Amino acid sequence: MDLNKLYSAARTGAVSNKVLADVRSDFQRDYDRIIFSAAFRRLQNKTQVFPLPGSVFVHNRLTHSLEVASVGRSFGTLAGDFIASKYASDLSENSKEFYKYSLNSVIAAASLCHDIGNPAFGHSGEDAIASYFIQNGKQLSSFFSEKEWADFTHFEGNSNAIRILTQQQSGKSEGGLMLTYSTLAAIMKYPCEASASTKKEIHRKKFGFFQAEKEIFLNIASATQMKKLSEEPTIFARHPFVWLVEAADDICYSIIDLEDAHRLGIIDHSSCVAILSDLITELDAGAKQKIDAKRKIISDKNDFVSYLRSKCIGLLIKHATDIYMQNWESIAEGNYHIPLLDSIKNQCVALKQIEQFSIENIYDYSAVVEIENAGYNVMYELLDHFIPPILKENLSKSEEKALKLLPKQFLYDDNYYQKVLGVLDYISGMTDNYATELYRKIKGIEIGKIR
Repeated sequence: MDLNKLYSAARTGAVSNKVLADVRSDFQRDYDRIIFSAAFRRLQNKTQVFPLPGSVFVHNRLTHSLEVASVGRSFGTLAGDFIASKYASDLSENSKEFYKYSLNSVIAAASLCHDIGNPAFGHSGEDAIASYFIQNGKQLSSFFSEKEWADFTHFEGNSNAIRILTQQQSGKSEGGLMLTYSTLAAIMKYPCEASASTKKEIHRKKFGFFQAEKEIFLNIASATQMKKLSEEPTIFARHPFVWLVEAADDICYSIIDLEDAHRLGIIDHSSCVAILSDLITELDAGAKQKIDAKRKIISDKNDFVSYLRSKCIGLLIKHATDIYMQNWESIAEGNYHIPLLDSIKNQCVALKQIEQFSIENIYDYSAVVEIENAGYNVMYELLDHFIPPILKENLSKSEEKALKLLPKQFLYDDNYYQKVLGVLDYISGMTDNYATELYRKIKGIEIGKIR
């Protein structure tokens, strides 16, 4: 693989890449465009794990994404220095500059928007959308091709992210946010179409693009030298930058979910301290004395857990980067198949214990399960309000009124597939609060007021 061709500053929807009087690199501009986008702002009102906070503030999708971006930047800096140094003789001067000074911006930007396609209510929102089409297959499937139908029955936040970041809505700019192909390639965890998804292979566990964005995906893959594995169905190997974005996400939610559970009183202080301390000392045998010394200085329980959290993340970054560098050539050739955090977990008892502890005590916690159930029902009912009428020719009065609730930028007239995508763009982009509010209004639980 030619390391000089793994990245590209070309942008979706852009005729020219030239920008006058801008001191930022192309990849720094990606980060800024995401930060200032409406889709990113909406993440502040989308559930991460716990119900959105009352008096105790825990992570939502936005704060999680910002922290993943911070970890991703560290990964990009470490990996970029490694590539620029070890493969200096294979790199052009521009490529040396990219790996040394810009790869960190690419990984940070991709990390920032890795969850931007997730609907309201987290994974239960995704499940509700996919389940709606599966359960109504007899009435709906005949409107679509086999591959179009697979997009709906396998609905996935990763593929929706590519759509949000690249599509042109009615009356809006061509190319979406017009991000570089490098940043878009770095979030493509599952570089295949829905009909190719299978749980057996890491790059095909889910899918990475809707049929509507297939051409855009192929452009990204070509511009960043992604390895094609199959023409029909379309399957590519992961781009090597993806592994760093995935690791940043995996590390953050594995550790920070524990911190949130501690703040909410779901996990008692001693249990939380013990499990994080065990991870630190297993990854760094010499850290025990430092922990004991800090315990004497930091009396605030939340602050001490925050200290342990930061130590855990720092050590996991180091170990994951080591694995990435050791396996770089396999990763670059598309022949590596284990997530970086899983590689650590296979050798680390404490990390396995954290995973099991989180499943038993956090993800099955009653308030978490309640919001998942409620979110599933809200999303399902909203779909049922809009999908049947959008596919009909002759509408009843109530169906006409239902469609009048759809904002104009989500009304696509090309074909049935595009019409349904418009509804999904609207519903999947909703925040938790907005989806709940609209659900209550259309069900008559709450009567809307004229503003």
